[in-house]
Amino acid sequence: MEEIDRRIVSLLCRNGRMSFTELARQAGLSVSAVHQRVRRLETDGVITGYVALCDPEVLGLPLTAFVSIKPFDPAVPDDVPDRLRHLAAIEACHSVAGDENYILKVRVSSPAGLEDLLQQIRSLANVSTRTTIVLSTPYENRPPGI
Repeated sequence: MEEIDRRIVSLLCRNGRMSFTELARQAGLSVSAVHQRVRRLETDGVITGYVALCDPEVLGLPLTAFVSIKPFDPAVPDDVPDRLRHLAAIEACHSVAGDENYILKVRVSSPAGLEDLLQQIRSLANVSTRTTIVLSTPYENRPPGI
């Protein structure tokens, strides 16, 4: 990837609503050149979408936890992500190396909500869980180090 494309991606990761005019100014290109490069980055799959970042506490989801899961029977087909996909409290599902198979990032309204979610995860996916509750988040959603 060219350095100017890296700059454009970095700027958009910091502010996905930046106008093409401002993007062009900060990238040192014409508006039409930036527009063309952004469209190419989208077509090539470098830029896969644009999102609104929301404050989970304001949304009533102040408790964040990481739930590591491991199947009771490793011989069973691995369809855990499909079994849990409908649970809205699961923000992310990562396949990992190590003792567990997946680590889930979850957001819930309370410890009781977490307890309920853990029970759902265990029963739907037939897994054991290990949970780490987040105390604070100094930063997240950082742009890729490009």
